[in-house]
Amino acid sequence: MVITQKLNSLSVAQLSVMIQSGAVDPVEVAEATFDAIAAHADPAVFISLLRDRAMSEAGAASRRIRDGRSLGLLDGIPVAWKDLFDITGLATTAGSKVLAHTAPALDDADVVSHLKAAGMVAIGRVNMSEFAFSGLGINPHYGTPKNPRSTDVPRIPGGSSSGSGVAVAAGLVPVSIGTDTGGSVRIPAAFNGIVGYKATRGRYSMRGVFPLAQSLDALGPLCRTVQDAVWIDAAMRGLSAPSIGRGTLQGLTIVIPQNVVFDDVQSGVSDAFESATARLAKAGVKIVRFAIPAFDEILDLTAKHGALVTAEAYALHQQRLAGPEAADMDPRVVTRTRLGAKITLVDYLKIITSRTRLIGEVAGLVDAGALIAFPTVAHVAPPMEPLKTDDELFVKTNMRTLRNTLLGNFLDWCGISIPCGTGEAGMPVGFLLSALPARDEQLLSAALCAEAVIRGE
Repeated sequence: MVITQKLNSLSVAQLSVMIQSGAVDPVEVAEATFDAIAAHADPAVFISLLRDRAMSEAGAASRRIRDGRSLGLLDGIPVAWKDLFDITGLATTAGSKVLAHTAPALDDADVVSHLKAAGMVAIGRVNMSEFAFSGLGINPHYGTPKNPRSTDVPRIPGGSSSGSGVAVAAGLVPVSIGTDTGGSVRIPAAFNGIVGYKATRGRYSMRGVFPLAQSLDALGPLCRTVQDAVWIDAAMRGLSAPSIGRGTLQGLTIVIPQNVVFDDVQSGVSDAFESATARLAKAGVKIVRFAIPAFDEILDLTAKHGALVTAEAYALHQQRLAGPEAADMDPRVVTRTRLGAKITLVDYLKIITSRTRLIGEVAGLVDAGALIAFPTVAHVAPPMEPLKTDDELFVKTNMRTLRNTLLGNFLDWCGISIPCGTGEAGMPVGFLLSALPARDEQLLSAALCAEAVIRGE
């Protein structure tokens, strides 16, 4: 079957051409997808499969396309969902055993409905860090998906959208939808060598999405190309076609911060990032470097008052943590969430007030037409086994992994991680392009023309 042989290298756009031209049938694509999942050596990628729904949706797409009534570019394209999006008839478990017996969702989350309306085929729900509260992707309940890019030892996938990153990187699906509260789309994208786009918070409906911290939660696709992200973005907003055009590198300014984001960076990560930066400069991009004081202040605020995500996660899970369910949760998630009990109302209000001020200060420092760039993560995906058993190493690595990306969440930026080369152990490095709040069109337009240069193609 032609599609089985090529699935692991096809982008959404490539697969769309084949489906719309009649070279392959959506039913054939869906069957090949389930065959690839069944043959994949790692059973921890998917938590649940939706074979009956998928085959029904693929059959409907097949009939539409044969009759000349295609819904558009995404009709018949497979998609996987992080295990915190409501799917009709399934309990929404958010990577946790304690929610396994909750009532099934009565309808799909809004973004699930939007992609179904675009003709996409829901394949299943993929693994994640429990309650989305880790940047590493380790899950003691459903297992931890192994990073498919590793050639030496099993390495972490990144989190919390761990299954999303692995499902795409391993060629099981062309796109998976994740959430990002502190880096949970961009981190697994960087670690697995794919594209991950975190939209500005509020760009998509959050109805039917299990939260972590509502002041920070955002959504976005993990996929193979920026073009794929543009197409999926439009559909997630309920649009029938994308409206974002390809920008130009001429006259584009990219700010590279000189504080925080390069602290303790691995040499291979720095080298890959700087090589991509040099290519962008050669292509006509203006590169400017200066410190962004807000970065240091965000870290100071967290050290003094606690993390905003921890305060809101504790408020969400307080009753659960006080009852018998806590014994069935990941002990590390329990410990981290309980830190929120120490964050007072005064602390929380100071964090919120400072956040508003810092967003304004950065908007005054960075030109509205400029983008900001730095390594998505300061290190490549580390080995998995030591992190499973060493709590101190886990906490240290988790904070280091989240450090760069959480800055954008706190400042309400949008961001997209694009592969820019490899670092230690031949593992992928991510180049994070970000823009100020609600400048998603500007970011995606620039990313469309910068992607090939960043990748070194």
